[in-house]
Amino acid sequence: MKIQFDSQQQYQLDAVNAVVDVFDGQPLAGGQFETSLGIGFSGAMTEMGFGNQLELSLGEILANVQTVQKRHGIALVQPGVDIPLQQGMNFSIEMETGTGKTYVYLRTIHELNARYGFTKFIIVVPSVPIREGVLKNLEITKEHFQNLYGNQPFDYWVYNSKRVSNLRQFANSNQLQILVINIDAFNKKDISVIHKELDGLSGHRPIEFIQATNPIVILDEPQNMESDKAKEAIASLNPLCTLRYSATHKNLYNLLYRLDPVKAYDMKLVKQITVTSALEENSFNQPYVYLESIKATKTKITAKLAIDIQKQNSPTRKTVSISKNGVDLYELSGGRELYRRYVVDCIDAGFGYISFTNGVSLNIGETIGNYGDDLMKAQIRETIKEHLDKELAVKRQLPDRPLKVLSLFFIDRVANYAATDGKLRQWFIEIYQELSQLPRYQNLALPAVEEIHNGYFAEDRQGNAKDTSGSTVADDTAYELIMKDKERLLSPTEPLRFIFSHSALREGWDNPNVFQICMLREVQSKVERRQTIGRGLRLPVDTTGIRVFDPTINRLTVIANESYADFARALQTEIEEDCGVKFEGRIKNNRDRQTANLIPKWRENTDFLKLWERIKHKTRYSVEYDTQTLIGDAARQINQMPAITAPQIRLEKVALGYEKTGITSQLLSVTSSRTESTISTIPDLISYLQRETELTRETLSSILLKSDRLSDIFINPQQFLDLATRAIRFTMQQLMVNGIKYERIAGEEYEMRLFEDKEISGFIDNMLSVNHSIYDAIECQSDIERQFAEILDGREDIKLFIKLPPWFKVQTPLGTYNPDWAIVKQVSEDEQKLYLIRETKGTKEQLELRVGEGAKIYCGQQHFDVLDVDFDVVTNASEI
Repeated sequence: MKIQFDSQQQYQLDAVNAVVDVFDGQPLAGGQFETSLGIGFSGAMTEMGFGNQLELSLGEILANVQTVQKRHGIALVQPGVDIPLQQGMNFSIEMETGTGKTYVYLRTIHELNARYGFTKFIIVVPSVPIREGVLKNLEITKEHFQNLYGNQPFDYWVYNSKRVSNLRQFANSNQLQILVINIDAFNKKDISVIHKELDGLSGHRPIEFIQATNPIVILDEPQNMESDKAKEAIASLNPLCTLRYSATHKNLYNLLYRLDPVKAYDMKLVKQITVTSALEENSFNQPYVYLESIKATKTKITAKLAIDIQKQNSPTRKTVSISKNGVDLYELSGGRELYRRYVVDCIDAGFGYISFTNGVSLNIGETIGNYGDDLMKAQIRETIKEHLDKELAVKRQLPDRPLKVLSLFFIDRVANYAATDGKLRQWFIEIYQELSQLPRYQNLALPAVEEIHNGYFAEDRQGNAKDTSGSTVADDTAYELIMKDKERLLSPTEPLRFIFSHSALREGWDNPNVFQICMLREVQSKVERRQTIGRGLRLPVDTTGIRVFDPTINRLTVIANESYADFARALQTEIEEDCGVKFEGRIKNNRDRQTANLIPKWRENTDFLKLWERIKHKTRYSVEYDTQTLIGDAARQINQMPAITAPQIRLEKVALGYEKTGITSQLLSVTSSRTESTISTIPDLISYLQRETELTRETLSSILLKSDRLSDIFINPQQFLDLATRAIRFTMQQLMVNGIKYERIAGEEYEMRLFEDKEISGFIDNMLSVNHSIYDAIECQSDIERQFAEILDGREDIKLFIKLPPWFKVQTPLGTYNPDWAIVKQVSEDEQKLYLIRETKGTKEQLELRVGEGAKIYCGQQHFDVLDVDFDVVTNASEI
């Protein structure tokens, strides 16, 4: 098959013209001028070459740059301030992954040649996969560009240190020349062949042939070439200008064009994104320990561990830092029995492991106590199912346009797939054979399992696949193989559909028909989500090579081992940091804050003083309840708990969207599957509940026996304990609240100086300026509060209102309660006034639904009853 290219994509033409118009006014001089390669060499030898020559002044270039920037709404560079034209004429073009960046700069080369006669171009790449991608694009676009530009002859080739004599051809040729070179080939002066004088080149250094041509240099993924050494090497090419193309620039130089991820998404230039999250559910029955990292400084070694920490309602997974031996995970976990004897014995930064006194040790990236195998199995199953469903959808919606569907797996360790008995390989074969036999997939004519999957991995000298970072020499074979297989992979006659990789498929691998990406390993870097989805964002092509623009087909599904909320949040952060895109309203800047100021003479405000005199007093409470009533009520609550479920893998599928407010998500489906692990340890129930509730062992035993639910402990011990704890606490709270009594504490009150000592500030968007308070502004936490305050501030009968500050708290058995509003209302012409405390809620039914909050409000009412202050809950300002 042959990929077809559309020459009329307006956004691509805009990106091309953004560069070409920088040279507006440059005469078409054939792009040729004579250069002497002997200059500076005492004239011992001279050779002739053809190169680029710039006729425009820097002032004219600057004017053109500003014109281009105005056209695209980009902040203008200012002369003498931030335009580094004297530093190599660097220009940046930002294009989201999958929108045809390589096509754009290749077309820009041809357009610069046609418009101005420039003939010498060098494409500098940071890695082998990107080099292979560029060469493949040069190959498959050659006929397309020759048709567009009147069969203009041109040569393209890759620099080879063993054939440096080709550089003489590059310099001497008077037709368009495109040289592709890896940065590593010329950024090491002491060892690079390109910098050495060679007899075969009449004593010249190979790089001199490049320098003599004054080439236009194109940097593909320049963020990977920002070191001082790389910059010096690029400058050594003597470029006429440097064009920098990337979706994730580290630094921007004279930005000319920007197509960021949000614009690309809005214009439907990339696939939409769906995330399916595979997560453990109800699975806190084992001691979980994940070694995230070990870092060493001159003074200490610090290991970061993720463990389960006991919180009030249930355990939660958190990261802790450990910098010394002897640290006890039992204590760090809040006393979880599962962590007894997990005492740190050794932290080794050199070999990257941590060991404990019970004999357990972990290498960086390893985990114990999770359902990792069950998670990966669920991810593989979901990926295969999504793949087969996509093939069905394509067959149904594009019956006359066959389209190959591909899926990628990024795996944790090569051996888990490459080995014949590798667990990932075995699971894939087992699940594929199971699903492919389902009746719904029979009309797909699926290939045999041994033909449908393969791995692309770096190899050692013995030819064995191995784990690598993705940037080693050993990765070259894997890169070249998969890059050269690009078009074959798109053919329906090629059975391969599922591709396994460890680290090889990053920038540079751009097969457009990837529809599923399965992450079977932890995200290692802060930009890995964008890199990951970038492998599948490109719009697909059918078997004739024509792009498919059907939005119902163009959806990339990422099967991730993190929650979709975490994935979306991290992806949004990566986009903001990489591209400078600011999502309005979703992420607020801490610097954009406003402080509420006390008004002048607020201490002399009589309405405030009279109100304060009533509400400033502190109280204490006492409770009474009968133990037998507690036992009976708590047993009933436990008996009525939801059914206890075995640990599960939960799959949540959501569609992500790029909005002005941020990356949004729409839930599409939720499914669960049971784990294959068994419960091996039953904890001490009474000790656990005693610690969480502070009831006696006798009382707790009676509650559990009367509940008739003790057998559920064998299904999922931690879930049973969590729910039982909540049930007992709820019962205790209800009994305490029902039996609560408040009394005023003589001589104890909130001091008025706290208004001055405790500053109130909030985000500007949440602050409302008011006239009838002791503050000039009020922080509103919701639209209900804002509307309530706006109406009160405009009413003539409301003489004063205060949003009670956070330090004004009422003690309750459920924690402290902070009332909403204190109000002074005039009720008659003779200055009679009411002094009120009001709580605002969207609906009073909330008090029934949210028992904890409703109970706190009830306690607040008992507190103010003792002080003889009118208290109520309202839903809008008209109820005041």
